[in-house]
Amino acid sequence: MIAVSTASAELPFEIVFAREYPAVVRIAYRVLGDRADAEDVAQDLFVRFVGRRLPDAPVLHLAAVRRALNLLRSRRRQTLREMAECRSRAVLDKSEGRSDDPFYALNRATRQSLVRSTLSRLARRDAEILALRYSGASYRDIAQTLRIESTHVGTRIARAERAFRSEIERATKR
Repeated sequence: MIAVSTASAELPFEIVFAREYPAVVRIAYRVLGDRADAEDVAQDLFVRFVGRRLPDAPVLHLAAVRRALNLLRSRRRQTLREMAECRSRAVLDKSEGRSDDPFYALNRATRQSLVRSTLSRLARRDAEILALRYSGASYRDIAQTLRIESTHVGTRIARAERAFRSEIERATKR
């Protein structure tokens, strides 16, 4: 569960950092699946506020989700560019008489990659609510973070999960 702090604006940076850093890393990790990347996201986020007033925990948590999703999207674009380059090379290799027969095994890493790329294609609010929920946030925490009524959280999660399933199905039918 993500602890939501109150009145962090009045507390010194060091205290808020010590209290919220683990939660921000945890949220970013659930989105990215890589501890080092999650720590980089958290550090970048907190560096932005050095010498300035830190926002409340829900704002920090949402910022962590957004920065992690932005990193996923950036990597997805890079991967697409690299795949296009590989396809171009494969066409060239084939025209020169060389052939590669790639074999892709569906394993945990492949599924995680599929989940992350799907998250990067979802609407921002859907990706945010799923990232928060599967990072361990309670409905109350999600409501505070996204500034929505707590009675709407379950419906929004259900819609986001349906969108996620649809996007997974669309991506795997290619």
